[in-house]
Amino acid sequence: MINKKPVLVIMAAGMGSRYGGSKQIDKMTDAGEIILDFSLYDAMLAGFNKAIFIIREEHRDVFRELVDERAGRFLDVEYAYQKLEDIPEGYEIPEGREKPWGTSHAVLAARDLIDGPFVVINADDYYGPGAFSSIYEYLASHEDGEKYEFCMVGYKLENTVTENGHVARGVCALDDNGYLREVTERTRIEMRPEGIAFTEDDGESWNVLPEGTVVSMNFWGFSAAMMKELKKGLPEFLDKALKENPLKGEYLLPRTADQLIKKGKARIKVLTSPDKWCGVTYKEDKEDVKNTLEAMKDKGIYPEKLWK
Repeated sequence: MINKKPVLVIMAAGMGSRYGGSKQIDKMTDAGEIILDFSLYDAMLAGFNKAIFIIREEHRDVFRELVDERAGRFLDVEYAYQKLEDIPEGYEIPEGREKPWGTSHAVLAARDLIDGPFVVINADDYYGPGAFSSIYEYLASHEDGEKYEFCMVGYKLENTVTENGHVARGVCALDDNGYLREVTERTRIEMRPEGIAFTEDDGESWNVLPEGTVVSMNFWGFSAAMMKELKKGLPEFLDKALKENPLKGEYLLPRTADQLIKKGKARIKVLTSPDKWCGVTYKEDKEDVKNTLEAMKDKGIYPEKLWK
């Protein structure tokens, strides 16, 4: 049996370029809570007792102020820093590159703090309490065999879009047993008159996705083996990105997971959630998120103040 309890890893190094500020720390409720407070609260109730934040070092004081005296009183909290210069020896940062190297690179920033199963989420997405319980229970009761035993929480596409612009989602294909067959990153999905669709040519043509399509919201559950695979895959990514897209190439978690499936090294159980995602991709989304979270408090799903 697995002895180590799953650890929660929160990716919070992005600054929300489309939103126009640090949406991860924007207050969303009358009590002053941010979206992340709800994820931490749900995770705590599901059984998590340790959270690792992946942030930029210059944001450390802001996050400590928001987390340490609130959720930090109930959870063991640590910080890891995603840095552009955190690449293997022998590689150089391309001139003009400003952004770090993507979500797989972000998770690698916590490699010295993790030695067991872990769950990865975005800081600025609301996932729902059921999802945390499902993924915790799965990781706590499965261990690697012939293949790595990973999992992810999948959402219905129609529950994850905004009316205020486009979103990026990992579109999932499942096998008959509910395991992920492949995940394809679609960077521009939006609501159209003909339905929810994606474009790969800047809007010249659109491909409608059927209702009920399962998508990834970067809510992953991994065994400790994933950290080893991420470290091993970084040089291969850099070799390609530095030639083809040195300023914007990204080492992405869905792509890494997809490659491990295709190599026969991992299988990923898809734990589907009926919950409606909410998050702030654009400034116009904030009022909707605020109303949604306050309504859940009114219904008694959450207390009036999360961290008393």
